[in-house]
Amino acid sequence: MATEQDVKRYLAYWFQLGKKVFVGNGRAYLLPQPVLQGDRYSPEFENCWQEIYAQASECNLEGTDETIGELLTPAWEMLPCSRCNMPIAMRNLGMPALYCPCNSLPTWPNTELPSPRSPISTQEQLKIIRDRLWQKQASSNVNS
Repeated sequence: MATEQDVKRYLAYWFQLGKKVFVGNGRAYLLPQPVLQGDRYSPEFENCWQEIYAQASECNLEGTDETIGELLTPAWEMLPCSRCNMPIAMRNLGMPALYCPCNSLPTWPNTELPSPRSPISTQEQLKIIRDRLWQKQASSNVNS
């Protein structure tokens, strides 16, 4: 089952590649920029998410047929695309979605560019690296 956070992350990844969310059967679209700001989502993305969430049954990601409202039901989960490893919506039961949104991106996947990502805390990542180094040093001292 896809959680609200899973769907939010799914949209954030695709927004980073320039995919839009269509609102009201294509009458308008949303594409917040930037998506990330340091260790969190940007205010532009958060405002966009609130707008999408409020109109979830009328919104869908460019290149998909499922509405965001459908993705927020227990019938869907987010899994990595077998072609590009980006998150895609898959039904728990029944037929999968016809296409991955990467289907209409002619230059994707591109391993020469950084992949879209979730917000990360630089401080937390540095602490993890520090702890790994201390652990490695401690184990090498014991083995000496």
